[in-house]
Amino acid sequence: MEKLTELYERWSGVKAKSIQKLPQAGSNRSYYRFTSPDGHSVVGVIGTLADECHAFIHLTRHFASLSLPVPHILAQSTDELRYLQTDLGSRSLFDALSAGRQSGGEYNTHEQELLTKVIRQLPRLQVCGAVGLDFSHCYPQATFDVEGVMFDLNYFKYCFLKASGFDFHELHLEADFRHLAADLTSESSPFFLYRDFQARNIMLDANDDPWFIDYQGGRRGPFYYDLASFLWQASARYSAPLRQRLIGEYYEALKSYIPVPSADHFADRLTLFVLFRILQVLGAYGFRGYFERKQHFIDSIPPAIQNLHHLLQQHNFPYPYLTSVLQQLASPTRAAERYNNVGAPLVRARNFPLLVEIYSFSYKKGIPTDESGNGGGYVFDCRSTHNPGRYEPYKQLTGLDEPVIRFLESDGEILTFLESVYRLADFHVARYLERSFTHLMFSFGCTGGQHRSVYCAQHLGQHLHDKYGIKVRIIHREQHITQELP
Repeated sequence: MEKLTELYERWSGVKAKSIQKLPQAGSNRSYYRFTSPDGHSVVGVIGTLADECHAFIHLTRHFASLSLPVPHILAQSTDELRYLQTDLGSRSLFDALSAGRQSGGEYNTHEQELLTKVIRQLPRLQVCGAVGLDFSHCYPQATFDVEGVMFDLNYFKYCFLKASGFDFHELHLEADFRHLAADLTSESSPFFLYRDFQARNIMLDANDDPWFIDYQGGRRGPFYYDLASFLWQASARYSAPLRQRLIGEYYEALKSYIPVPSADHFADRLTLFVLFRILQVLGAYGFRGYFERKQHFIDSIPPAIQNLHHLLQQHNFPYPYLTSVLQQLASPTRAAERYNNVGAPLVRARNFPLLVEIYSFSYKKGIPTDESGNGGGYVFDCRSTHNPGRYEPYKQLTGLDEPVIRFLESDGEILTFLESVYRLADFHVARYLERSFTHLMFSFGCTGGQHRSVYCAQHLGQHLHDKYGIKVRIIHREQHITQELP
């Protein structure tokens, strides 16, 4: 974080008035909003893979040179692991469609107009964005090919099928995987494949115009992939008529850029990519949900299975053994049995008897006692960070109050401190789950047990609950507050 702050100050020439850590999504990258004294904001990024960051920076500069709707790279570190980009705001298409999702896929006229606007912009990025693009900068590979397809199909096999307890014949399944991979890569595809084209990666400006982010996994490939990825996103629950209408909008927009295949050929190819995308998504949900225990991905499995069921009802695929396995996986008549099985890792994560207790306390009153009989756990000293208790406006507030939260996060010290804590805590919780332990304790101390320790205890508790789905009890000892996250 310190190096990112230095990069911002070199670029802007001023110290940031505030630094806000932005919510982390599915990746390991960290995002921060830097706001200058005059109110101008930019987004700073800390990556973990230099090649991935390089891909994003290169693609962004190329797309921006073509006036495509993407952020601009403002500054970057020498190793490209840290960079600044224009701030596209906080409103994504995912946010704008929340009411439609919550109503089970009943999207109103305005929401459907947003979807139409986005889907008609996609061919522009795919076709125009590929012009003059050096795909060798893409990560982790330059082209959508058989090897990449087989990787994703095996990801589905190992991270979802095996993790779900399904029995299958390895060689028969492998043969159909190879047949499917050959079919998917059988046509020349000199386009930009976004790879992660979803509502969370589309930002909306004040005019509801879309701006695209998080395409660092893109490569040369077929345009069908992104359309399938977007319209068959499990949580979106788009109705069949709405999907067909949006496919038509995309098809008409594509005509502005290239000679399009016949409608029948287009539909057949798209269906093939829908099958592939559903399998790929289930692999990702299996890994992120079953192994990393991220609740959002576990919750996304049932609607993805439902998408698979509908697809198999409507289409016959020339992969007999794969189809038979998928029919068993998606069979509604076996729903109870399947979800008891498929959901087994979820049961371990949510109902496993591990309780994590997290205390905030004042060092003046002593370190909290471990009532479990295990002798205690981690104790973290927060006193190295800037203390809001020294300033009159914050003396009657706690680390749960918004003004204190803003104060603590403004210089980034507390965020850097917690990053190290999270890494240590994640490792420890994962090991405790593996070893069937039942109790783990963390304690955060500061001078009065009111500001810094309260902030840290609350944020670690929410982090562990969100990531692992385990029971967390947060005790702010000096504030006489106890909270349970079930």
